[in-house]
Amino acid sequence: MNGNNSPLKTQLDWSAYESYGSFGSFDFGGFGESEAAPAAGGGYAKAAAVCMGKRHCQNKDTGVMCPSYRATGDEKHSTHHRAITLKAALDGELGAQPFLSKELAEAMEYCVSCKGCKSECPHGVDMALLRVEALAQRWQQLGRIPLRERLFAFTPRYAKQLKHLNWLSALRARIPLLAKGMERWLGIAAKRSLPKAAAQDFISSQPKSVTMTEGAREVVLLVDTFSNHLDPHIAQAALDVLQSAGYTVHIAQPAAGERALCCGRTFHSNGLIDEARAEATRLLDVLSPFAERGLPIIGLEPSCLLMLRDEYHSLGLGERVGKVASAALLLEEFLAREHDAKRLQIAFQPVHGKVLVHGHCHQKAFGVMPAVAKVLGLVPDLQAEFIESSCCGMAGSFGMEAEHYDVSMRMGELSLLPTVRSATTDTLLVANGTSCRHQIRDGAAREPLHLAQVLQRALQQAS
Repeated sequence: MNGNNSPLKTQLDWSAYESYGSFGSFDFGGFGESEAAPAAGGGYAKAAAVCMGKRHCQNKDTGVMCPSYRATGDEKHSTHHRAITLKAALDGELGAQPFLSKELAEAMEYCVSCKGCKSECPHGVDMALLRVEALAQRWQQLGRIPLRERLFAFTPRYAKQLKHLNWLSALRARIPLLAKGMERWLGIAAKRSLPKAAAQDFISSQPKSVTMTEGAREVVLLVDTFSNHLDPHIAQAALDVLQSAGYTVHIAQPAAGERALCCGRTFHSNGLIDEARAEATRLLDVLSPFAERGLPIIGLEPSCLLMLRDEYHSLGLGERVGKVASAALLLEEFLAREHDAKRLQIAFQPVHGKVLVHGHCHQKAFGVMPAVAKVLGLVPDLQAEFIESSCCGMAGSFGMEAEHYDVSMRMGELSLLPTVRSATTDTLLVANGTSCRHQIRDGAAREPLHLAQVLQRALQQAS
């Protein structure tokens, strides 16, 4: 029970944790903490109790987790502290409205949803998902969602109009007082640049029907909101690579007259579960027939594509989630798999020089980086070097928020930004995450590429 003696109605599906037994009391490494699951919250409480106090999140060795602890060195910004604070909230120790408590807000504040804990914690604590539920419960207890959070969450709904606001972004960059005013009004950091939308989005420029090539293998290209509206050249690069390899490419399209498809990541990250579920349902309606046919579904933005394999299972959307999840691959995963199966027929020409690669947190958490290395290795004479880094610090909207700007930059300065600044001007930089590229532009004044663009360059040299 929570503080008002009423059961907690969770907004995400935590049934996967319901079968977890009582954790009892354990003594791990001398910490001697009670790890019994809280009485309220069902599977959600048991998911929080997965943390058993080993505190692998409180180290600064190689790996991703925990970016906030690495940057601050403060235990209260670790996965472990978030878990025990959440358990206290569910046990009724933080008042009648625990999700509005100062203690829980402070514990969750610097979580950047890197997913590092899910893969690197010995017990697989999924703090990113626990945080989303806590945020959704907070908005419910608060009775409203703040303007800034709604602005970030609803980006896919107005993304088509962003190109009409590029002038405002440019003006803000030239007039510091305007940036300061927006910081006071919206809480968007004055020191942070704003994204610039492309004049023409990718999806609307593509034909609705696909010309089938006899004998060619069919694939589906899932173009996310960011690749569609901010970086359509990345989507075009991926399309060029896949077509050059001889695949017939279906581009996932919305129903006639509807806005572009979206995975729901921005809604989910900001705790708007109903909206995330609605976007996921739209996407599943389009992708499920392809998955039923056994076609690979290829994505470009790690946080978007991998949401299909991870968070979609918590949205309660039925059996088709599993089928789509099994078909979903990042571009590098697909190309690496095809190469291993000796099906990849593509002629890359030499690209002389070095490429410095920063992996998105979710690429690292889901074990995708070996595929990146393998695919870059297909380009003759290209020397790939991987930056040993945790989170870049941008983490979606986290680095845009005024109160988080400083710690965002501290995360970047741990290794990523200094390494990029020290790179020679002719070194190619690769960062597949939209947020990562934004952080590198702001923090190191360099223009990074997506893996697809590097491969496209190798093809252009061939032609």
